[in-house]
Amino acid sequence: MLSKNHKMKGRIIALFDVDGTLTPARLQASEETHKFLRELRERIDVGVVGGSDFPKQQEQLGENVLDIVDYSFSENGLVAYKGKTKIGENSIRDYMSQKDYNEFVNFVLKYIVDLDIPVKSGTFIELRTGMINVSPIGRNCTYQQRLDFLELDNKLHIREKMVNELRTRFAHLNLTFSIGGQISFDVFPNGWSKIYCLKYLEGKYDEIHFFGDKTMEGGNDYEIFNDKRVIGHTVINPVDTEKQCKELFFK
Repeated sequence: MLSKNHKMKGRIIALFDVDGTLTPARLQASEETHKFLRELRERIDVGVVGGSDFPKQQEQLGENVLDIVDYSFSENGLVAYKGKTKIGENSIRDYMSQKDYNEFVNFVLKYIVDLDIPVKSGTFIELRTGMINVSPIGRNCTYQQRLDFLELDNKLHIREKMVNELRTRFAHLNLTFSIGGQISFDVFPNGWSKIYCLKYLEGKYDEIHFFGDKTMEGGNDYEIFNDKRVIGHTVINPVDTEKQCKELFFK
């Protein structure tokens, strides 16, 4: 958290989480948010870093996302763009053996089969480039089912209990489990959290600001929010994000 006496210096970049920070969860960014980003880019550099894959980032921020930010980091930065140039890509397929992956998937599916929740839709496991996304309710659920599951999860800690079970069972694989959004959690090798994207920014900027809504321990913004290279800001929604940025950068 910055003090009121903080003075910005040199080259600055603001990095934004997507869900809950620039957009409502899994919804599209508003025209107001696009206008805000355009105005912010006139003052400092802008980047986005999210856990979803690049096509989902385009769905939420627009097909022209590479035109409206300086850096686009999807899957925590495992897929990285500077402008329209891809500058990096890494795959969890090269980290986990097929045997380990199969064992993990089988365990997850058996766990979900025995899970007593009102709705199960489809796409419980999504293998992305840099991570595995696990959703107990399934990513094919409706928006209302998503909201209902989040309310239930806040009461029963469904994802947290599942993560604790997986963390113990697969400790030998050195995986990080990160709860984010409303219905799922991400699984990736240790060190492949959102801090991964900092490798492309460190040394290029005097200040790296990060804005996210899941900055508490266990949330998928926690590691980058607390990284010593970053000035972290907790936000509660896109309106709050814009408000905090204007207080910092529009003086």
